[in-house]
Order: sequence, then C-alpha cells, then structure tokens
Amino acid sequence: MSAYPSYTMGGLCVAGGIMGFARRGSVMSLVAGLGVGSLYLYSAYRIRELSSYGLEGAAAASTILLLSSLPRVTKGPVPLMLAVSSLVTGAYYGRVIYQIHQYGSGPASS
Repeated sequence: MSAYPSYTMGGLCVAGGIMGFARRGSVMSLVAGLGVGSLYLYSAYRIRELSSYGLEGAAAASTILLLSSLPRVTKGPVPLMLAVSSLVTGAYYGRVIYQIHQYGSGPASS
C-alpha cells in the first residue's frame, strides 16, 4: 500500500485552492482546497506510519472531493479533472481496504 496517491492529491488540492483564491479571490476554493488537501496529507502520513485509519481517511477525502466536484463536471476541465482523479484515488484506496478486510493483507504482501 502506498501513501503516494494521497500525498499527490493533497498537494494538488492545496495548490489548487491557493490558485483559485489568487486568481479569482474565491475563499471557498481556498477553504475547500486546504481542508481536503489537509485530510489527504494527514491520511498519507498515517499510511506511511502504518497507523490506523490512514486508508479510510484517504478514501473519505476522495469521496468528499468526488461528491463536491460532480455537480460542476460540465463547467470546465478543472472540475472534470478533480472528479476523475478523486475517483481513481478513491478506487485505489477502496480496493486496498477491501483486500485488507477480505484477505488480511494489502497489495504489498501479495
């Protein structure tokens, strides 16, 4: 199991939130980007430390990002990119969680 997807998504969310605020003055972009990005980054840290709930936190961050970007998918490339990347990341962490609960091990030991 890897924390890299969560680190990547966290960095992209934080950077996107800051860019949305800098370009358009959108406080909501800043708050959402920092909030979801922080959840991803904290989850990545928990995954790296092999602590509990890191995988679940990353899956939750992906769900939050997906659900918040889906209504805006047709409004441009950024919401579409957010929806697709969060779907892929959520599917990865969902698969890892399933494997751990089903078989007692993640893909690293397979």
